Amino acid sequence: MYVVILGGGRVGITLANLLIDDGYDITLIESRESLCDSVAVELDALVICGNGTETKILEEASIEDADFFVAVTGNDEVNLLSCILVKEYGIPKIIARVSNPDHEEAFKKVGIDNVISPEMTAAGFLKKIITHPNVADLTAFGKGDGEILDMVITNKKIIGKKISELSPTEDYIIIATYEENKLKIPKDHMILDVGNKISILVKRGSFEKATKVFMG
Repeated sequence: MYVVILGGGRVGITLANLLIDDGYDITLIESRESLCDSVAVELDALVICGNGTETKILEEASIEDADFFVAVTGNDEVNLLSCILVKEYGIPKIIARVSNPDHEEAFKKVGIDNVISPEMTAAGFLKKIITHPNVADLTAFGKGDGEILDMVITNKKIIGKKISELSPTEDYIIIATYEENKLKIPKDHMILDVGNKISILVKRGSFEKATKVFMG
């Protein structure tokens, strides 16, 4: 698989290295000449120094052969314009980073549905750690439409209840329980108790509701 990444900042470099480790072919485009040399040293990939909003630079990166185009500069306008240009080449998957959430709608209006905001994701993650310190782990799921939460049950009101009485709902589903730190696939007849660790898949916007059920 061939991926063209626009943006040689920390997000772009980290993504490129992760994909290279998985065997992807990568070309990274970076407009800042001061960064190009250091990025080229850090990556086992082709690095093109140029403006990703110029057709000439995109074609130098063989954009027409790309399976994915990912725009992750810190400039929303650059990311948006590059995505619009790339759409003309029929790339199967286009992904854009947006720093300002107010700009997300602009991306969607031109047909860029895969829009990611690392800043908002990180802020939301930190907020949940602060407001719900007993949630053991949070993992973004899908396109950010859901999260997988690991938590320890602390709500005494659900003591003795079967999993089938609590899950699934329209907002969440219990996807794992643990016994002596070993994962078990939940069965409807299993009884829950305070201190049990569970994993649940929660729809976006239902975090508070789910944690209230299991943690009180």
